[in-house]
Amino acid sequence: MQKSASASSLGPGGLDLSQIFFKPIQNTSPPSPTKRHTKISVIGTGNVGMAIAQTILTQDLADELALVDAIPDKLRGEMLDLQHAAAFLPRTKILASTDYSVTVGSDLCIVTAGARQIAGESRLNLLQRNVAMFQGIIPPLAQYSPDTILMIVSNPVDVLTYVAWKLSGFPSNRVIGSGTNLDSSRFRFLIADHLDVNAQDVQVRTSIDLVCYFFFLSSYAKSQFIPLHFFRAYVQFDFMSLCLKLWCGKAGR
Repeated sequence: MQKSASASSLGPGGLDLSQIFFKPIQNTSPPSPTKRHTKISVIGTGNVGMAIAQTILTQDLADELALVDAIPDKLRGEMLDLQHAAAFLPRTKILASTDYSVTVGSDLCIVTAGARQIAGESRLNLLQRNVAMFQGIIPPLAQYSPDTILMIVSNPVDVLTYVAWKLSGFPSNRVIGSGTNLDSSRFRFLIADHLDVNAQDVQVRTSIDLVCYFFFLSSYAKSQFIPLHFFRAYVQFDFMSLCLKLWCGKAGR
């Protein structure tokens, strides 16, 4: 027996409105019964790595979180701290291992691992030590997660991002460095504090090279309330001098 059309879809005179307003889409796959599984791996469980891991958990960014570190005892302790807070966090599966196989199938791999800079050590020497570490980190990540995106946080970040790109063999759009986001955020606060406005209303981009010399793209620094390059017209204001004073004086550079 053929099922009759729903009365709610019939218009005046029994006209089937669903056939008029909606066209079936041909040759499509059936919808997935569940949402896509998302996995993020964090390499390095130092202060930065664990801050990233906690943010991933509290913001419910992944279904599965994998931690990798070279020190087993520290790694296990950090994993247990996160697992024991599971009652207060979204449902995220947390794994940890010194073996990179735990990262298999990751959508995003965040690399924070790196050697600490020794007092008096140049950035170039630090770079050489971290390149040696990356030779043991990046190839396994690329092997176990060939479709992942690499995000590099380790310092010096710009060059290590380039090294990761070369070691992984990935397209350049799948190897991303954190760049100067942290420095930009610090500088936004300093300018906002000086002008007595909210830091969210200040837009600044900084550029920093390997040897710790820096310059500011001052033409891009602006406040939501008044563009800083117009600020001179109202107040005796030397923008570059302010930049150097705020950055060197308050940032401890």
